[in-house]
Amino acid sequence: MQDNKEDAQKPDVRERIKTRGARSLSDPELIALLLRSGTRDNPVLNLAGRVMKVLDDSTIDQAFDLLQNLQGMGEGKAATVLAALELGRRFSGILHKKVKTAADVYPLVQHYADRKQEHFLCVSLNGAHEVLGIRVVSVGILNRTIVHPREVFCDPITDRAAAILVCHNHPSGQLEPSEEDRGITKRLAEAGELLGISVLDHLILSPRGGFFSFVEAGIM
Repeated sequence: MQDNKEDAQKPDVRERIKTRGARSLSDPELIALLLRSGTRDNPVLNLAGRVMKVLDDSTIDQAFDLLQNLQGMGEGKAATVLAALELGRRFSGILHKKVKTAADVYPLVQHYADRKQEHFLCVSLNGAHEVLGIRVVSVGILNRTIVHPREVFCDPITDRAAAILVCHNHPSGQLEPSEEDRGITKRLAEAGELLGISVLDHLILSPRGGFFSFVEAGIM
């Protein structure tokens, strides 16, 4: 049974799309609009959060079966979410977008800035520095995530990438890199040199807006 509180929230979200555009909505709100409703035991925003976790932790090929098995989903809603992702991919121009500076990458990953846990992302690039793919490598607990070079380079090797750019969010809002951030950046750069896959930059994202670039700060 649909939660009546969900209906009360929808006009506000729709009004924000009209007045401020879809970019003003968080990822859970966008998914919640696609789902339209949850259940009494699993409200739509909670369900949207679970959908996000499936999308972060799996490939698109795996996602349908995992999504349809979530309580409150089913085949119809799973298909709607995946159709929206594919339509967005076709119209967004992310694939093959050329990356020259950190500012070129930021619009592609900024929606991860407001996640409550640290998400570590890897952007695969070809020899012309065009985007081949953007993937979540690791999800941490609150303000810390564990990343190993083998996990970061696994997909870029499959992509036959010539270079990568990595980024992660700081739920605390602080943009200053930690010693752990500096350490993993150094290890990734060293691993990339051995593999022949350049690490072009490391961005830190803040839910308050903006980013920190290791290259622009002269750390890389």
